[in-house]
Order: sequence, then structure tokens, then C-alpha cells
Amino acid sequence: MKREILTTNDGSTTIYLPDWEESYHSKHGAIQEAYHVFIKSGLSLFKGKSVSILEIGFGTGLNAFITYLEAQKVNQSVHYVGVEAYPVQAEEALQMNYVSELNVSNKTEVFNRIHQISWEEKHTIASNFSLTKRKQFFQDIIDENAFDLIYFDAFGFRVQPELWSEEIFKKMYNALKSNGVLVTYACRSSIKNAMLASGFKVEKLPGAPGKREMLRATKI
Repeated sequence: MKREILTTNDGSTTIYLPDWEESYHSKHGAIQEAYHVFIKSGLSLFKGKSVSILEIGFGTGLNAFITYLEAQKVNQSVHYVGVEAYPVQAEEALQMNYVSELNVSNKTEVFNRIHQISWEEKHTIASNFSLTKRKQFFQDIIDENAFDLIYFDAFGFRVQPELWSEEIFKKMYNALKSNGVLVTYACRSSIKNAMLASGFKVEKLPGAPGKREMLRATKI
């Protein structure tokens, strides 16, 4: 499938798939969407606590990188697991301009390492941040009571509706610990209903720039 590097409205880059008319991040701003959805609406709920995070759709590594940066600010302990069925090649991911756009040139080596480390193994990125990358179809996730927080960042419902099904959200529910939280950029009625049917308590929140709303689901 053809792939292009696209600059989004906040100056940060993403990967665009012309055949699907779909990109890995919001065209309104990759970095600002990631911070709004996953940090502000997710990670911020766990201030002062050790946290285990499951990312559904590891993609370009942006969410993992900004989570690492946030963890360093407050010395928060993070165990991060990123799941991706079709990994982005390291050479392509390293063309993303996140280090310069975030003004963290001293963390270039960290961003590079996120993409160069092996899959299926736990790696220590910093004393308070571990990363495991798993090449896995979302349907094959069988974790139980393992995570405090899920970043659900799959491709959109329009192109991959099967990833937003009740079956998938039941797996997410099972993977979370009690009172665990799932956040996603999406806010479609069918997605909310699939979450509710899986047992989640679901709330709508203001969306990232360019989107009116997003969803946050809590395991009860």
C-alpha cells in the first residue's frame, strides 16, 4: 500500500495512506491530538502512581514517546506495551519530526531507540520507563487484569470497523485492571454502544482540535 509523509496543521508529521484516504494521526495536528486524547484525558488521571499502559496501534511511536517525556517530568514509573499488527519500518518512523517539534533534541537517541529495539521483548528505556512492542493482531490479545490505562489508537471506523467491535472492546475490558481506563479519539454511537455492551462506563469528552468529542471508558 502506498504511503506518504504528511505534515499536519500543528507542524508535526504523520503517515498518510492515499488508497484508504486515512492517516495515522489527525490532519489537524498529530502532536496536539496525542497530548489531548492520551495525556490530558488518560495519563493525567494517574498522577503520582505507577502505571501500566497498553497501546492499541503503536504506529509511529508518538504516543509512547510523549508518554516517556511526561514520565520523566515527574519521575513516574511507566510500563508501556505497544501492540501493532503491521509495524512501521524503523527507517520510516525515524523520518517523523517529533523530536524537533517537541523541542527535545536531547531525547533524539530515546526516540530512535524506541524504534530500533527488538519486538516481543521488554526493554528498559529509562530507570522509570520500560517498553515492550508486540507484533500482534488486536483480536489475539488475551491479557487479563494487566493494565491501568489503554490508549486505543486504531485506524478509524470508516476503514477498519472490525477493530471497533464489541468483541474487541471485551478484550480491552478484560485486559484492564479494576477501575482501569480506556481513551480514544473516536466518538461514534456504534463505538460507544460496543463499549457499553462490553461492561464499560462510558463518557463523552471534548475532542482534540478538529473533533467535537472523544470517548473515555472505565472498567467498573
